[in-house]
Amino acid sequence: MLRLFVGIKIPDDITSELAAISNGVPGARWVAPEDMHVTLRFIGDVDDDIAEDLDAALDAVDGHIFDLTLSGLGVFETRDRVRAVWADVRQEDALDALHARVEAAIARAGQGHEKRKFVPHVTLARLKNVPVAQVQPYLQLNGSVRFPPFTVDAFQLFRSHLGKSGARYEVLADYPLRSFDG
Repeated sequence: MLRLFVGIKIPDDITSELAAISNGVPGARWVAPEDMHVTLRFIGDVDDDIAEDLDAALDAVDGHIFDLTLSGLGVFETRDRVRAVWADVRQEDALDALHARVEAAIARAGQGHEKRKFVPHVTLARLKNVPVAQVQPYLQLNGSVRFPPFTVDAFQLFRSHLGKSGARYEVLADYPLRSFDG
């Protein structure tokens, strides 16, 4: 079985800057810079045949190159406990369009539709049972961070390898986007 998701890799210069602020929250498991990405769609565990169908469907996705900007930080929380710290992805129509095309391709490959709302972000840390108050100093210090825009010229099919120290991600396929004049 392969544990798969579709995402966008973050350029090294941006991941280096994100790594520089990836500290200072007790109990946080920080994401390695090489594993930072924007998830377009989590797929889950599939067998090799389904993975091939997904690859073919994703290869047919037609999209254009666009720019993305990370700006600010946030958290996912449940009952006053933080589950993740993330960098916010500024809303872009082109990103929403790519997400919709990826979602449609995955559904055509027989994997159904995602029920959760698309909230584009880059996970920086995962936490277990950490009170929001413990994360507030970090957010006050780093919450207004801004990064230069970067060009998205492809999206990727990733495999997730789960381990004791957290997940590690492997790119299985790259799907190039077209320029507007091509």
